[in-house]
Amino acid sequence: MAQILEFPKSAVTRAGNVIAEPLRSLWPTHSVDDYGRDPHLIAALGPLARLRWDVSVGGTHHLPTRGGALLVCNARQWALSNLWVSWALSEAAGRPVRFVGRPDVAPLGAMMRRIGGLLDDPKEVEGALRNHQLVLVCAEPTSHPRHAGAVPHLLVGAAVVAGAPVFPVASMSSSLGRAARAEVGPQVRPRRKRRGPLAEVELAEQTQHHLQRILDGFGGMQSGVAPIDWLAEG
Repeated sequence: MAQILEFPKSAVTRAGNVIAEPLRSLWPTHSVDDYGRDPHLIAALGPLARLRWDVSVGGTHHLPTRGGALLVCNARQWALSNLWVSWALSEAAGRPVRFVGRPDVAPLGAMMRRIGGLLDDPKEVEGALRNHQLVLVCAEPTSHPRHAGAVPHLLVGAAVVAGAPVFPVASMSSSLGRAARAEVGPQVRPRRKRRGPLAEVELAEQTQHHLQRILDGFGGMQSGVAPIDWLAEG
């Protein structure tokens, strides 16, 4: 009969510690912040993200250096705009930028929380803004990269209630190549002060208008072959 060898638990523990010790300095045990974002995980995934997107970022001087703010970007269908825009802005601005859109189901929801995701819930967005966080939300996705969809007024309403400024972020990425761009515009200021529900609706419409104006000013692809340029933007 085969003999079963049982190692003392202390020996097994010591062996595991020896194997894990080199990794502890690279991956601290308590590495997540108050909202579950793990900067060490994001740094580890950074090289993979840069293989997919080569992002040029502009207009970060518009963003506040402290305090909360709602950032609203346009989104093309299936482009993962909220993910790559939030990561690019985090790196360029030197502040964590959280994105709205993680599901409330395991295990995907937990994973997306570790990379900066928040629930699509006005209360969660309002809480993050009140705690001086930068929060990115996406407009309704469109099939055209130069069209800004409707901005969710309920999430803009969270910024109104929290007293946080709103900034448009025009984004464009290529489905065929790595080129991508994110441009932060000046703060969207309401035309008039309102106290009712129309305040958030009008601010959402203004933000969509500002997004569209920035997108209209974007230069096109530069391959020189019209069909390729059109496909690259789509």
